[in-house]
Amino acid sequence: MRLNFVRSFIPCIPLYAFVAIVMLMVMLVAGCERQETGPRQPIAFSHARHAGEYQINCQYCHSGVRKGPNAYIPSVQMCMGCHQLVAANKPEVMKIRQAWEAKQPIAWMKVNTMADFVYFNHYPHIAKGVDCKVCHGDVASMVELKPFVKVNNMSWCVDCHRENKANIDCYTCHR
Repeated sequence: MRLNFVRSFIPCIPLYAFVAIVMLMVMLVAGCERQETGPRQPIAFSHARHAGEYQINCQYCHSGVRKGPNAYIPSVQMCMGCHQLVAANKPEVMKIRQAWEAKQPIAWMKVNTMADFVYFNHYPHIAKGVDCKVCHGDVASMVELKPFVKVNNMSWCVDCHRENKANIDCYTCHR
């Protein structure tokens, strides 16, 4: 009986609607998976070298996490603070110098993007001692930065809040 219902129902759905439903289902499932690659950046910046090999603390370059919602991408001026002397003749550093001399920002591609209806603030997480690795993975081992998890996965965030006895009121993240 049930099989006959399915057979009679499927021919009623136009092909484009069926394809749209399947695509929507794939997107919903894909939203819960880890991403393997990040966006291609204009300059090959290695977190493995800076945060790993040289052990530069995340908050040195991303000082915004101590102040509010945004981590901030370091300015060209901050990069040049070291790279006027360090590795100054390396091709990628020369790209930074060109931006510096042209007084142009570097057009970094955003790695983690929140939906418009989500409010996230780094500061309370940093103030509570949450390690950056929890949400961003082992960035110190990444030559090319990639998302650790898709940040629009609400269940991942809610599970973490529950495990750590943090607020799970809707207004915490949706304003």
